[in-house]
Amino acid sequence: MAFIHRTTMKPTKLELLTEWLPKQSWYVGDAETPELLKAGGFRLDDPEGSVGIEFMVVVDATAPEQGREPVAYLVPMAYRGAALGGVPAEALIGTSEHGVLGTRWIYDGVHDPVVMARLSALLRGEAIPQHQSESDTPDPSVVMHGTAPGDGLDVHVNRVLRPADEAPTPYGHLVAGWTWPNGAAGQGVVATVAPRP
Repeated sequence: MAFIHRTTMKPTKLELLTEWLPKQSWYVGDAETPELLKAGGFRLDDPEGSVGIEFMVVVDATAPEQGREPVAYLVPMAYRGAALGGVPAEALIGTSEHGVLGTRWIYDGVHDPVVMARLSALLRGEAIPQHQSESDTPDPSVVMHGTAPGDGLDVHVNRVLRPADEAPTPYGHLVAGWTWPNGAAGQGVVATVAPRP
């Protein structure tokens, strides 16, 4: 099981995401510098122990200031001890100095083969979602519904999160929760299984 270090990261994950997120095609906000709040998420273990895997939910708190509802985004992240080859430049969220592990290369997890393999394993019931900030602690709030990925089926990560009852699929889907800035609980589909195009 992954061990959560109680240490610093410079820059922090939220600082890196504040710069990276508005450059993504799926960003729906208007702010060039959103005010991001960590709102939830979960972790998965890499059996090899070399890649840290976190699925972080962040909420853009600038949306209400612009007369819109807050928006929740899911950002799967891979933490690596060295640069990952063979991925597009935009896959790199940034680098950060970890107080224990040294320089970490942080990648958008949808471009990281280990992250996507572990997500598929979770959807097949072969991995256990872990608490985001507690070592060796399963997170029972992350629940798979329906068909697991298999032949002819792919996994799709939802970037902009919607309430669970707004995203039914005829195939499988993974549901997780987060907390809105006003303290209300949110829950939505973070990943779906769909036929391969």
